[in-house]
Amino acid sequence: MNEHLRDRILRKIETLPDERGYQVLDYVEFLESRYAERQAPASNPFTRFAEAVEDKMRAGKVSANTIAEAMGLMNRAANVLNGALAAGRSMANDLVSTSSARPSSGTSSSPTSSTGTSGSSTTGSSPAAGSTSASTAAPRAEPGAMNGGTATPEASSPAHDTRIPGSPGEKL
Repeated sequence: MNEHLRDRILRKIETLPDERGYQVLDYVEFLESRYAERQAPASNPFTRFAEAVEDKMRAGKVSANTIAEAMGLMNRAANVLNGALAAGRSMANDLVSTSSARPSSGTSSSPTSSTGTSGSSTTGSSPAAGSTSASTAAPRAEPGAMNGGTATPEASSPAHDTRIPGSPGEKL
């Protein structure tokens, strides 16, 4: 269908109430089943599911306003799921590209092993921050601060008796 005809049809349909819009949809689906020159493009599974739910609601004589609200919620859910899917794909692609770019000489260059100062915290140590005593700030755990499976002795809670799972001092 050419774009001018499509635009003209859309302008006409936009003026109709939802009930008449569903009648137009029924008629278009009928015309498609009878006279379609090519197969409709495949939609994603969530779209097919949403359309099936919409059709069931219409068959159950649910009001057009209720159907529109339900479809709005389903469309927002679809957007969230599509965003999560895109994020998952991006993470998988990053993981594949990182693992394929890793040097094979036995040295590790993982981003988590860097010891830069960008992660250091100055909370409570600056008088400009409104703190009068550095002792009120929570102690920052440094690598290697665990001695014999226990937390540092500076801990002020009963958690200092907590043992690391699998350490020699762990009690079962």
